[in-house]
Amino acid sequence: MKKILFLALIFINMSAFAQMDSSENTPTQLVKEFFKAFHAQDTVTLKKFAHDGARLESVSIDAEGNTKLTTDNYSKFLKNIASIPAEATFEERIHEYRVEENGSLATVTTPYTLYFNGKLYHCGVNSFQLVKFNGEWKIVYLIDTRVKEGCD
Repeated sequence: MKKILFLALIFINMSAFAQMDSSENTPTQLVKEFFKAFHAQDTVTLKKFAHDGARLESVSIDAEGNTKLTTDNYSKFLKNIASIPAEATFEERIHEYRVEENGSLATVTTPYTLYFNGKLYHCGVNSFQLVKFNGEWKIVYLIDTRVKEGCD
């Protein structure tokens, strides 16, 4: 009887942990789902991932070698994604996910290479700033770098 009770407790605990892992909302999971929706041009889903007022910035180097910072709001990003022609192909290949999490704040950094119509377009690093609101991670700020050289 003790063995049966012991085995039952083990299975219950394993089941509880399995459910917790599969439904867990993590910063990495949010960013992975973001890129799935991005590649599908699913702006409705992309909108759900961001907090109202989320900001986007890009750092690049202009023709004269000066650092340029471009700022946009998330709604403009969504319009840009929706305006990509259906016949165009694009893929942002993520090389790794670096995560730093502290309570309700997380940073997910993702080095990437972007291909447009099968050709290298640029590469860089994305840095997602996430905040957990009511148990759900949301993007509040996204900044990336964009370079065209050294994209090995």
